[in-house]
Amino acid sequence: MSHSSSRAATPTLRFLHNLVRWFAADHANLPVPARPEAIDASRIIPFVLMHLACLGVIWVGTSAVAVATAAFLYFIRMFAITGFYHRYFSHRSFRTSRLMQFLFGVLGASSVQRGPLWWAAHHRHHHAYSDRPEDPHSPREKGFLMSHVGWFLTRGGFRPDMTRVRDLERYPELRWLDRYDIAIPVLLALGLFAVGGWLERSHPSLGTSAGQMLVWGFFISTVVLYHATYTINSLCHVFGSRRYDTGDDSRNNPWLALVTLGEGWHNNHHHYPSSVRQGFYWWEIDITWYLLKAMSWLGLVWDLKPIPASVREDRADHPG
Repeated sequence: MSHSSSRAATPTLRFLHNLVRWFAADHANLPVPARPEAIDASRIIPFVLMHLACLGVIWVGTSAVAVATAAFLYFIRMFAITGFYHRYFSHRSFRTSRLMQFLFGVLGASSVQRGPLWWAAHHRHHHAYSDRPEDPHSPREKGFLMSHVGWFLTRGGFRPDMTRVRDLERYPELRWLDRYDIAIPVLLALGLFAVGGWLERSHPSLGTSAGQMLVWGFFISTVVLYHATYTINSLCHVFGSRRYDTGDDSRNNPWLALVTLGEGWHNNHHHYPSSVRQGFYWWEIDITWYLLKAMSWLGLVWDLKPIPASVREDRADHPG
């Protein structure tokens, strides 16, 4: 092979190597990229394919059971992200058993937002530098598009600072889940395809099929979940009200709180991140908090950290 052909092959091999890392991402041992903010093509392709797969609805059609499955999977996976990836893994705002943290880690991984260690490491970094140049998804510093979807498609976005999650790294099952997180959504997709095929054969009156359950239950539900989650990084730092002077652009947005099961009370959260409850007042709907409270009655979670009244009433320069 000539030197020129060898040089030409190098970017291709690097691209394939990076693509393989989607299936076995050893985040703890990844090298520091020379250009961390450069967009990585190997990250874009799977993300774009997820969106394009939603167009399959043109061929598979719609049924009540498929749409209901998509809605249910949106809801339960959003709760796994908000309740566990965010309030538990990232902020340790309550305690639970090792089994429950793994089960909800699996549910969170099924959202195709990588593993719990990756997610928590990035989120803790965000809080350390919120809306400063070091914040990877600040609309003020990086622009709206980068804050919404671009940041995790970068070379630096794929490699979090794992020193921020030493408390989570001591669990081998979480390290496995973080490295092979793509296995969970693949199993979910295959399961939906199989169930859809079984329903098509055994209950044809439902009007569903293997392809329909795959498109609605996995692709459409996941893509909607993607962008609902991303709005907290982007829209909640641009639109809404500010009760607290937090030193960043975080805002409370009641509409996004409904879509994200309570995460839209973002200015509240940045005022006191360790609170398990982000809707500080009874009229601030926080579905994640209600579900976690119900789980505490069943003994599944405990030691839910409240918002101290003195902290809640400390409105500084934003009395409204």
